[in-house]
Amino acid sequence: MLTQERHREILKILAEKQAVTVSELSELLNTSESTIRRDLNKLDSQGMLNKVFGGATATTEILEAKDDTVDTRSQLNIEEKRMIGEYAATLINNYDLVYIDAGTTTRVFIEYITNRNATYVTNALDHGLYLMEKGFNVYIVGGKLKASTECVVGADGIKFLEKFNFTKSFIGTNGIDINAGFTTPDIEEGHIKGEVLKRSYHSFVLADNSKFHKVYPVTFGNIKNSCIITGKLKDKAFEKETVVKEVFK
Repeated sequence: MLTQERHREILKILAEKQAVTVSELSELLNTSESTIRRDLNKLDSQGMLNKVFGGATATTEILEAKDDTVDTRSQLNIEEKRMIGEYAATLINNYDLVYIDAGTTTRVFIEYITNRNATYVTNALDHGLYLMEKGFNVYIVGGKLKASTECVVGADGIKFLEKFNFTKSFIGTNGIDINAGFTTPDIEEGHIKGEVLKRSYHSFVLADNSKFHKVYPVTFGNIKNSCIITGKLKDKAFEKETVVKEVFK
C-alpha cells in the first residue's frame, strides 16, 4: 500500500473510531508498527490527527444535532464573514440564476451584491426581504418554516426547487470535514441544501474557519463537488480534495 493510500485509510479509521492504537492500525493495514508510527507523526505534523502515547485520536469535532439561533451565530467571526461575502459577490454575472442559502455568512454576502441583472432564489425569509429592498428580482422557496434559522425546509421546498437549474449557488454549512463532507444538524435543511447542489452548475460554500474539522449528523454534499470560500485556510489538506479560495493570506 502506498504511503498516501495508507494515510487515507488511517484517517478513515479514525473518523469511525475517534481513537486507535498503533497495534490496531498495524493489524488492520497489515503494516509494521514502526511504519505506522512514522505515518502518525507525519499526519500529526499536518494537523490531521492528534498523536498520543501508543496511538492517535481524531481532530474532528463531532457535534450534536442542534442549531444555534441566528442571533447567536451572527455575532461570530464577523470580519471574516465580510471578507468572504465581499469576494463572493464579485462572482455574480449578468443573467445568472443565483441560489442564496440561509445563514449568517450568506446574509452578509447579500450586503455586497450589486448585480441587478441576475435573478435570485432563496429559502431564507430575511434574505428574500433584503434582496427585494435592494431592488433585485427574487423568488422565495415555499414550505415549512424553521424557526431557529428562519428558513424554509420540507417536501414542499424540495418540490419548488425542482423547477430550477441554477448557474451559481452560494451555500452555508455548519461543518466541513474531508471524510464526512459538508454537514448540518437538521435533516430537512440538509435535504434542501443537497437538492440545490444537485441543481447548480457552479456551487460555492461560504465558510469561516470555525466550520472546518466539525461534523454534524447530516451530510448534504461532498467537498469535491463545490468550491469553498473562506478566510485563511489553516489545514492545507483540504486543497488536495477540492478548490479552496482564501480571501486573505
